[in-house]
This record gives sequence, structure tokens and C-alpha cells, in this order.
Amino acid sequence: METLPLQECKVHKYSAIIHITHTLIHSIFILSMFYYRLIINLNTIPLSFFPYWLLIFTSELILSFLWLLNSAYIWAPVSRSVFPERLPPEDELPAIDVFVCTADPKKEPPLSVMNTILSVLALDYPTEKLSVYLSDDGSSNLTLYAINETWKFAEFWVPFCRKFEIKKTCPEAYFQGVDEINSSKEFFQERENIQKEYEDFKERLRKAQENGGTEDTIFHFGSNHNTVIEIIGQTGKNSSKVKIPLLVYVSREKNSAHPHHFKAGALNVLLRISGIISNSPYILILDCDMHSNDPSSARQAMCFHLDPKISPSLAFVQFPQRFHNISKNDIYDSALRAVFAVKWPGMDGLIGPILSGTCFYMKRKALYGTGIHKDMDISELKKCFGSSNEFLNTLTSTNHKQNDTDIKEFADNKIQEAKVLASCTYEQDSQWGNQIGFLYHSVVEDYFTGFILHCKGWRSVFYNPTRPAFLGSATTNLNDTLVQGTRWSSGLIEVLFSRFCPLIYGLISRMPLLECMCYAYLASQPLYCLPAWFLAIIPQLCLLNGIPIYPKVSSPWFIVYSFLFLSTLTKYLWDVVHTGGTMRTWWNECRVWMIKSITAYFYGSLDAILKLFGFRKASFLPTNKVVDNEQLKRYQMGIYDFQASKMLIVPLVTLVILNMVSFVLGSAKVIFEGRLSDLFGQVFLSFFILMVNYPIIEGMIFRKDKGSIPLLVALLSILFCILLLFLGSIFVM
Repeated sequence: METLPLQECKVHKYSAIIHITHTLIHSIFILSMFYYRLIINLNTIPLSFFPYWLLIFTSELILSFLWLLNSAYIWAPVSRSVFPERLPPEDELPAIDVFVCTADPKKEPPLSVMNTILSVLALDYPTEKLSVYLSDDGSSNLTLYAINETWKFAEFWVPFCRKFEIKKTCPEAYFQGVDEINSSKEFFQERENIQKEYEDFKERLRKAQENGGTEDTIFHFGSNHNTVIEIIGQTGKNSSKVKIPLLVYVSREKNSAHPHHFKAGALNVLLRISGIISNSPYILILDCDMHSNDPSSARQAMCFHLDPKISPSLAFVQFPQRFHNISKNDIYDSALRAVFAVKWPGMDGLIGPILSGTCFYMKRKALYGTGIHKDMDISELKKCFGSSNEFLNTLTSTNHKQNDTDIKEFADNKIQEAKVLASCTYEQDSQWGNQIGFLYHSVVEDYFTGFILHCKGWRSVFYNPTRPAFLGSATTNLNDTLVQGTRWSSGLIEVLFSRFCPLIYGLISRMPLLECMCYAYLASQPLYCLPAWFLAIIPQLCLLNGIPIYPKVSSPWFIVYSFLFLSTLTKYLWDVVHTGGTMRTWWNECRVWMIKSITAYFYGSLDAILKLFGFRKASFLPTNKVVDNEQLKRYQMGIYDFQASKMLIVPLVTLVILNMVSFVLGSAKVIFEGRLSDLFGQVFLSFFILMVNYPIIEGMIFRKDKGSIPLLVALLSILFCILLLFLGSIFVM
């Protein structure tokens, strides 16, 4: 009798047909634009205007190249469904290790981290087959205290969640509003008791922090501290009889003389330590603020990992990142809608989505390399995996410690060896971070590790359930959004300008062309900074000096540019609406694209280039998770908050002021001279930029609240604008 499938995949053919048709038509007009620039326009411009022509043509080339790469995402979109009820019995399910990473108790409040820990301790999965590891890269006494207190509360929380089948297993989210319906008297009584325990738990953490918990924190990237590993709840004969998954605290050794490789280094330490303690064949990786919102996510992921048709080549199951603090307007595009609603489902129809840093169930074997430990002697294994015989023995072992009565004692016996594996010198002369584990080539370790896995022949799937499997906290102010974007951009450009450039290395590795294009688009996305800067400056300066950049309105070539402009925007609007967005969503995302292109993409690219030439060392700044109530209120009201670094705000305001001057003076000049037909394209471009960036004008002129643009920023921007106008007038003389 044929067994029923654990999962199904639906191909969206009509969406693909619409997209391919649009791509073909749009491509014809792009080729027409190049013909105009190179054959017609180039032969008519004066030699003195050639630098302007070259910058505009470069912008058009980059935009066209990125558009072509971006088109690869929607050639084969799919969606998936799962049938957890068809999974094998619980005693046949594979074990899972959960990795949670935190780095800075000041930016990542311990209460939020502990809520994530509690949410995964209560996953709907056999307790003896679940182990949770917390990596504390800040080596914080406060975090260590908090996780011990978390264990005490977990003795109440986990049984409560399992008994009443609670879906919101994050206490903070659960007590803010119950979505489970249970009218029994027993339920309400236990819920009341649990809520009191939770309030006491929060109060203990609050007092610990107020009493100097953060003063004992050892937190500086690259600072020196020894390894601390503790099996939480290990109290010998007095240990709790309540069934709770194994919980392990890990603070790896750090020494400023040795690189620690940021999050990738922390994950590799957890990979080794968990290997000698629980050695589960599958790993769930979560950011410290990304709590479980559906306890059945592990079973959903196993529907893919245990499907015999796809399991042998399946490296990871990626769930979307969803956020509990997204406002209705989402002015900063914090939900990353385009990634998880359009791009990842499109890649799923190829060989799978890009690894996204959190919310994924990974096959441990995929991180160890394909066949790297087969037929090797002990010396060869040590060259790859390091000198620990204890760890080497786990490479061919599939045993997971399942005896709940002695699992903590078993783990405790491994502590000394675990400290060796967590030392800052263990990876020397090994393949960790190079061929094994999470890779160190870029600060975006998720993107690069996923790329290399796909190059090696592994596949991935994207599963987007109706109920979000995980919920996190997104950035809700402009500064954090741009700082985060700068870090991502720097890491992506690192990959693009290396020997691992997706369009070269991917094709050499025989990755499908469309998948290579998807990876290449993401790596090349920071290059948007070049056309964004050029098109915000050059046409405007040329308009003020009467130099036409685009065809006359009466010219048939004007239709080409008009079509490309409208085609790009309307197709993007269709993608937004088709995935549940609105015109406001579309407009906000256009605005954020401009803002990021001028700032985050530019600074990220500059940072990567400086690192490439050795002028700057790699750095990693965690996103700030501490909520500023005033900023949050403005975000929820849809009001931009310009309390950000001057380096981020001054370029934006400068270019907006330049476009204001260009539009006002340029329009008056062309109307007076009767040249509106010649220069209409440039007048319209300035107008469009001002319309999209109206919140900057509002923040500079009309607003007086704390989140408005400071006077000093406005004055600096005016000075830079005057400088640009002066340089523009010199170069056209």
C-alpha cells in the first residue's frame, strides 16, 4: 500500500505566465533604450556633455542589469502544504537541537531573550528529543542569572502549555491576549496561577538589572573572557521531576588576539558542543527575539525533512520572518514583504530559497559537508574538524540521548570537553568556517552559507503557513533600519566582489542559471546606490543649466522611457497587490527603496570596499531591540522619525533640497524659455523624487516635534547643496 505524502507543492502557472510575458516586453523596450543612447543620442551630444551622458548611461545599465536579475525570482513560484498527522509515531521522530543567539543585554533585553527560550521549550515535540542551547556572546552575568530563573518558571510554564495545548507559547505574547478558547474552571485557575508566577519572574529579572546586573556584564566585541558552559536545572537529586527539554547556556571563550567571526562563530561553537551532548540530526536556529508562535512548527518542518522524495538532498526548511510589532502602515518596510511574499516563493520553485538567518530547520549533516568524513583516517578528520576525539566520534553517530532521567547528568559529564570545543583556538588549522559549519567569508553568514550549500547540490524549501510559525520584533525607527541595512549591504558586496560572485562561482558549480541570478540580485542590490545618487543629482544640475538628458516629448523615443518608467512601477504594484498589499504599501516601499539606496546601500558598499583593500576590519553591530516609546508611537502613527545619525540623514536632506531647487527654478526657466518639451523628463524626475520623499520635506519644514529633522542637519544639507550647485555650474562652463 502506497503511503500518503507528507507535503504537497503547488505551482502557480498563471503568475509565471504573466511575469514572463511582462519580462519579454520590458526587455524589448530596454534594448530600444540602449539603441537610443548608443546610436542616436551619443552622436548628437557635445563633447563637453559626455561625462553627464556617461553617468546617466551607467545608471541605466545598472538599473537594467538589476531588473534582469530580479526577474528570475518569479519564473516558477510555488506554495506548499503539509500533513503533520501523517508523520510517524513520536518514538520514531528525529531529535532537534534549538540554537538561540544573543550578544548584548543592553540592546537585546534578557526578558525578550528568555521569552524566546520559553517558547521553544514548550514546542509540541517529544520532550526527550528536544534540546535548547543559548549562546551568550556578551558573556553577561545578567543573562546567566536570567536563564537560571527561566528554568524555574519553565517548570510551571511548559506543563501548562502542554496540558492545555497552548499555541502562544511565548508568555509575554500569551498574557497580552489569549487566543485559545478553554472555559474550564481548572484552566482559568491554572492560568491565573501561571500569570502570577510570570509576574514574579519578570520582577526578579527587573530587580537583577536594577541592582547592577549590567554592571557585571563583560560585553565588548573581541573582549577577553573565558568559556562558561552550564547545564541549566542541573541540581543532582533535587532536580525537577517535571519533563522539560535539556537547556544549556554557552558563553564561548573570546580573546582579542583571535577572530571570533561574530554570529557564524557562535553558531559553530553551538554546533560542536551540541554534537557531543545531544547530537540531534536537525537544528532549529532562532534570533533571540524571534519566539515560537506555533508549537507545531517542528512537526511541519519534519513533513519535508522526512519526505523520502526530497529528504536526501534537503538541507533546510525556511519559514518566513514575521513580526508582532509591524504597524498597519509599516513606513520602513520592516516586514520585508517583497522577500517573503515574492522572492522566496519564487526561488522555492527553482532549488530553494536563500538561508535567512533565523526561523529555519537545518539538517546537521549538511553543515558538516557531503562525504567529507567518509573513508578518512583520524589525522584527516582532525585537519577538517579539529582535534577533539569526542567530537569526531559524533560524525558517524546518530545516537541522541533520549533517557530523560539521566540526560542532564550525561550532559554534565561533557562540560570539560565542551569547553575545549568552545575555546578561541580550537578552529585553528581546521576547516571550520571555510568548508564546515556556518561560513566566515561574509558578515551575512546566512546568505553565504546557503549559497555554498546550494552550490554543493543541496536544496531547500520555503514554507509559509497561515499561522506564523515564529514572530519577532522588527526595527521601528529609521536609524535602526538603515544601520541594519548597511550591515547587510556590506556583507553582500563582500560576496559580490570575491571569487564567490554568484554569477561566476554559481555557474561553475552547476547551479541553475535562474538560481544564480536570484543570488546575484541580492548580492548586487547595494549597487542601486550608484543610479540613485546619479539620477538624484545629474539630471537636476543639467536642468538648471539647460542641458537635455532625455528625449523630447514629441520624439517617439520619449515613449520608450515613459513605458519603462510606468512598466516598472505598475509591475511592482501588481506584485504588491497580488500578495495582499495595498497602494500605500507600494508607495512606502518605493520610498524606503530610495532612502536605503542613498544611505544604507551606499555606506554598506563603501564599508565593503574599505575592508576589501584592508582599510577597515569587519564589524557587526546587533540591531537594537530596546523600545523607545516615543519613537514607537510615531511609527504606529505612520510618522517618520529622523532621530538618526547625521551621516544617514544629511545625504537624504541634501538631495531633497537639490531637487526642490531644480524643480522650482528649472520649471520656471524652461517655461520662460519655451523648452518644456526638451526638458520635461528632468522636470518630471525632480517632481517624482520630491513626491516620494515628501516626509523629508515635512520633517524639515513643517514639523517641530522631537522626530523632525534638526536645524543643524538642515543647515549642513543646504551647504552641501550649494556646493553641488557650484560644482555643477563649473563643469558645464
